[in-house]
Amino acid sequence: MQITKSERPHISFFGCTNSGKSSLVNAVTNQDLSVVSDVKGTTTDPVEKSMEILPLGPVVIIDTAGVNDWGQLGNARIEKTLRILDKTDIAVLVVDSTVGLQKEDNDLVQEFKQRKIPYIIVFNKCDLINNLTLAPSPSPTCSVRNKTASSQPSTQEEGVNLLVSAKTGEGVNELKEKLGHILNENKKEKFIIRDRLQQGDVVILVIPIDESAPKGRIILPQQNVLRECLDAHATAICCQVEELPSILNSFTPKYVITDSQAFNKVKEIVPENIILTSFSILMANYKGSLKTLLVGAETISKLNDGDKVLISEGCTHHRQCNDIGTVKLPNWIKEFTGKNIDFDFTQGGEFPSDISKYKLIVHCGGCMLNETEMKSRIKKAKEQSVPVVNYGMAIAYMNGILDRASDIFK
Repeated sequence: MQITKSERPHISFFGCTNSGKSSLVNAVTNQDLSVVSDVKGTTTDPVEKSMEILPLGPVVIIDTAGVNDWGQLGNARIEKTLRILDKTDIAVLVVDSTVGLQKEDNDLVQEFKQRKIPYIIVFNKCDLINNLTLAPSPSPTCSVRNKTASSQPSTQEEGVNLLVSAKTGEGVNELKEKLGHILNENKKEKFIIRDRLQQGDVVILVIPIDESAPKGRIILPQQNVLRECLDAHATAICCQVEELPSILNSFTPKYVITDSQAFNKVKEIVPENIILTSFSILMANYKGSLKTLLVGAETISKLNDGDKVLISEGCTHHRQCNDIGTVKLPNWIKEFTGKNIDFDFTQGGEFPSDISKYKLIVHCGGCMLNETEMKSRIKKAKEQSVPVVNYGMAIAYMNGILDRASDIFK
C-alpha cells in the first residue's frame, strides 16, 4: 500500500561532522542514499527519502549536515539541520566513538527532550574502538559492545544508547529493532472522518473543478476523505456545486463536505438540518489543532490598516493566476475587513523562525506536512503570541458559518 509522505514517521539522523551519519543512513537503508566521504561537511543539505524498511515499514529517512560545521556557510547548513527537528518523529544522534560526546551533541539531546522527541544515541565507528582496546589505556567512551555505552551523562537518561559500526554492519539491525519498538510505542490510529461514519451513511463531497484544480486528479484531502468513506462502507457522492441541488433532492446525506472556496454558494444550498463542513476543517481536527485555529479565526475581524498577515502554504505546487493563497485569500480578507492589510507569503518547507511581527498567520490545511511539523508551526505561533487559522476556517468565518461548519466536532 502506498502511503503519502505526510503520513509516514520521519526518522532524522543528527550529529557532528564526520561522525558517520551518512554512512549509517546508508547502512540502515541498505542504499547509497547519502554521499559518503572522509572530508568533513560532505552533507550540505538535508537529504530526505521515503522508503520501506523492515521491520519499520513505510518511513521517511532524513540525513542532515553536521551541527558543528563552523563558518558562514556552515551556519546556514546548521540552521537547515535544526529546522528538520520541526518534522522529526524520532531522532538518531550519531556520535563518533573515537571522539565521544561533544557539546553540540549534548545541546541536541536537550533539544530532543525539550521538544519531547523520542531519540536514540548511537556511538558509531566502534570497530575502531575495538582496536584501541588493545592499547594500555582504552578509550572510556564505549566499553560494552552491542549493548550500551558505559559512560552515560545525565543528559542521556531518557534516551537509548547503542554501539554500532556503519562499516562492518555491527549493531545496525539492533538499531532498526529499537527504532521499530519506538514506532510501535508511539503508533496511534487516527481518522479524518471514518470514525464518524457507519455503514450505509451517505456523504456528499463537493469538489469544484476550476483553474486551480490539478489536472486529472483530486487533491490529497479529498482523496483521503473519499477513501475513508469507502473504508467505512458509506456511500460517497462526488459532485461540483452545480449538481448539488439535484443530488440533495434525491438523497439526504449525513454530511456534506465541501472545498472551502465554495462555502459561500454551498451554504445557501444545504439545508440547516444537514451537517456541513469542509475538507480544511476536517484536516484541522486531524492534525490536532482545531481549537487553536477556531480561536485564531476571530482575529480576522480585529485586523487594522497596516497589519502584517503571513499566508503560509505547506506544499510547493505551481501557483495559478487565481491562486487561493496569494490571490483569493488576500482579496477576501481585505474585502471582509475593509482594511489595507500587508501580506507576506511562504511555501513548502519555508516558515520563518521569527513571526512576532505578524498579527495573524493563515495556514493551509497542511495535508503535505506531517503532524509533527504542523504542530511545530502552531506551537511556534503560540510561543510568539501570534494567532493562526487555516484557509478553510478563515473562509468559513468570513462567510459567517464557522460555527455551523465545526458542529461536526461538537
